[in-house]
Amino acid sequence: MKLLKIFQYAYLVFAMLFIYDAIVNWSISHTRTYLSLAFAALAIFMYFFRKRFRRKFEDQNKP
Repeated sequence: MKLLKIFQYAYLVFAMLFIYDAIVNWSISHTRTYLSLAFAALAIFMYFFRKRFRRKFEDQNKP
């Protein structure tokens, strides 16, 4: 169960890395910037999706 929680927060770390990449590449290539922002949005979505899934899984295992 701890593994699911670790992966949940890993998505936030990846989102921060993609946002950083977008900021760094803003003046170089807008196409790459938009791709990085799309991946950051996907990572944030996956964080909330995994959080909801983990809570649902934990509630199912309660007596």
